[in-house]
Amino acid sequence: MLTFILALKAVLEMAALALLGRAVLGLLAGSRREHNLAYQLLDAVARPAVWLARRLTPGFVLERHLSLVAFLLLGFAWLAVTAWKVSHCRVIGVAACL
Repeated sequence: MLTFILALKAVLEMAALALLGRAVLGLLAGSRREHNLAYQLLDAVARPAVWLARRLTPGFVLERHLSLVAFLLLGFAWLAVTAWKVSHCRVIGVAACL
């Protein structure tokens, strides 16, 4: 169970960091960001999180705000999984979680 929790936490962290990296690289690359290979790679990693944010939010949320919504959803999910890990580690013993 601990392996599943750690894997889920790692996936959430990777998606959040991909969104953050995509935002920074988008600012640096400007209007030519769609032709940047690194941006395309980060976009491919972050696309499922943005898709999920689109499905969970109402229709009046603008497309340009979806990345921020996805980042916030990933942050809240990460906090929930971290709390789950802490409670699981308290049950099995902290020494088993190190």
